[in-house]
Amino acid sequence: MQVNVGKTDKTIRIIAGIALLSLILILEGGWRWIGLLGLVPLATALANRCPLYVPFGINTANNKRSGEG
Repeated sequence: MQVNVGKTDKTIRIIAGIALLSLILILEGGWRWIGLLGLVPLATALANRCPLYVPFGINTANNKRSGEG
């Protein structure tokens, strides 16, 4: 799969991932485990690839960096 996550998109994903993961420390009870969903945006940001973008043809990466240009 080719790179389809751009720099701004990556930054937003990292911030969102960290924010969600922080819920593990903030919330109590069973709701705290919702914070584990933060691993998804972090993983896609670090891999520079989002599988959900592929079916919709979305590519926020610079074309030269993704190898299309």
